[in-house]
Amino acid sequence: MTGGAARAEDGYRLWLRHAPVADAAQHRPATVTLIGSDSPTARLARDELQRGLAELRFVSAITLRKVTTPGERAGAFRISGAEITAASDSGLLYGAFALLRELGQGKAIGAIHLDEAPAYTLRMLNHWDNPDGHVERGYAGRSIFDWWHLPGHVDARMTDYARANASVGINGVVVNNVNARAMMLEPRYIAKIKALADTFRPWGIRVYVSARFSAPRDIGGLKTADPLDPAVRAWWKAKADEIYAAIPDFGGFLVKANSEGQPGPQDYGRSHADGANMLAEAIGGRGTVIWRAFVYAAENKEDRAKQAFTEFQPLDGKFASNVVVQVKNGPIDFQPREPFHPLFGAMPKTRLSLELQITKEYLGFASHLAFLAPLFEEALDADTGRSGSVSRTVSVIAGVANTGSDRNWTGSHFDQANWYAFGRLAWNPKLASDQIAREWAAQTFSRDPAFLNAVVPMMLGSRDAVVDYMTPLGLAHVMGTGHHYGPAPWVSDLARPEWNPVYYHRADRDGIGFDRTPTGSNALAQYAPDVAKRLLADEELLLWFRRVSWDHRLKNGNTLWEELPRRYDRGVAAVERMRATWATLAPHVDAQRHRAVADFLNIQRDEAQWWRDASLAYWSTVSGRALPTGHSAPRYPLSWYQAQNFPEAPGE
Repeated sequence: MTGGAARAEDGYRLWLRHAPVADAAQHRPATVTLIGSDSPTARLARDELQRGLAELRFVSAITLRKVTTPGERAGAFRISGAEITAASDSGLLYGAFALLRELGQGKAIGAIHLDEAPAYTLRMLNHWDNPDGHVERGYAGRSIFDWWHLPGHVDARMTDYARANASVGINGVVVNNVNARAMMLEPRYIAKIKALADTFRPWGIRVYVSARFSAPRDIGGLKTADPLDPAVRAWWKAKADEIYAAIPDFGGFLVKANSEGQPGPQDYGRSHADGANMLAEAIGGRGTVIWRAFVYAAENKEDRAKQAFTEFQPLDGKFASNVVVQVKNGPIDFQPREPFHPLFGAMPKTRLSLELQITKEYLGFASHLAFLAPLFEEALDADTGRSGSVSRTVSVIAGVANTGSDRNWTGSHFDQANWYAFGRLAWNPKLASDQIAREWAAQTFSRDPAFLNAVVPMMLGSRDAVVDYMTPLGLAHVMGTGHHYGPAPWVSDLARPEWNPVYYHRADRDGIGFDRTPTGSNALAQYAPDVAKRLLADEELLLWFRRVSWDHRLKNGNTLWEELPRRYDRGVAAVERMRATWATLAPHVDAQRHRAVADFLNIQRDEAQWWRDASLAYWSTVSGRALPTGHSAPRYPLSWYQAQNFPEAPGE
């Protein structure tokens, strides 16, 4: 099996099975010596090494040594050949996984020298899981958290899940949906959460809970949830004390407030800072309040892309020290391509978190192969023009999880790579996407160079392919209503303007695009001046920031109307190339997983063509223009695409 096709069951164990290295010995398992600690976490580090080295058939004596290193960040480790040292037990665990990762890629142990510390103290997954098992924007089956049987029975999969997270350095988990239910704070659920916390703790993972802001009124018997009301403050303090009595290392609360109908402090004329600080006071120094900046309200008449900045930037410096404001990577909502959010760099006195979406709500669900490391890297590396890159302005990084009850965990095999990529970039935002893709593919499928040299470029180009056939040149939010599945740029009849795709593209016979320059909404003014100039000049975001005529001339000499179908066709062609590439890789992958990926690529090909045809049918109709020469007509008339209905679409 060296360098060849992995067994099918490896895919269901994620990237944590280790195929034997090329020069593997057949007998005499490696010995692992643990020095300086006998904690549960340190013992797990020893056991992971023992198991992994046995799977690799690697013969060597490895030492795990806990040392005293004042000031070293929790989780930091050093590897020098056959010795791993760290000042914390979590560092020993992360070092064990790092050594196995290096060995699993065929590196000689004498050549392995690492000195690593995590870039962020909190690297967390946000689950949008509900107590009834439904997962909002989940495309991998039902929730992995079996609330019905907790706390009496903790499914063994919880250990597998914690192990996978620890292997890439994730150390925090929010276990429930941001559209929270107050009952998650009741004693019976605290007992269930405690059972999860006890399971995750040895793996270095703290548990967090999404808290419903109106809980004092919903379950506490109060008539109000006003954050300045003394009785409300006392209720939250008592609730926090109750939770910490059960879970001493409880991480804290994640809160979605005054957005999409959720209750919040503005219901009482208070600010986001008033609400967050009230919870921060209740928790004190024991944990963190993570307050989401994803806000938009029906009564707000300005550009939706501006609202979060308008509401939060004036509050800079007014949040308590144990509050983190969590900001999505872009100003709208996890689109295939967005500019970075203008709040990054604009709140220097406030702790910020970068929120990324691992589950692919707007990128083809689990069906489409879209490796998201380039998207994550693009967001992290964006220059804010104020305080350096986005990665330098944040202290926390969070990812909306894509895990579920499906046997392969993530709905499709390649969606495992996005979970892996998030963890690796949360640990080190300077990692390159191609390195991450190569690591994951080698650990998951095969380390054969012929396989890696084909599959890694395929992965790296996949996100751009999706952008091309879904939202080229800065188009955004043109997906179907509610489920966000499939193209629907024609929708214009929803109750709130910003729910309608036509709000975002504004296409008519004269042109297309959302004017966010000073002649329009002036959302550009929320960015630093030099950054605004760069964004305005970026043709990949042309229609995000500008409304232009169909005859607008691009840098390559094409008019917009000539370029749009070229981009759509380029996206479809890219999927065809991925299908062809994957077909050649059958000798390197077990038949079961190869067939599953091939099936999904067939779905992606058909749906990319659907996106292309439906979109061009609509743009052709509203512009009154025939498609340029050389581009085939859509298979069906526009009315056919508009009539499609998908009540079975998952994840809404």
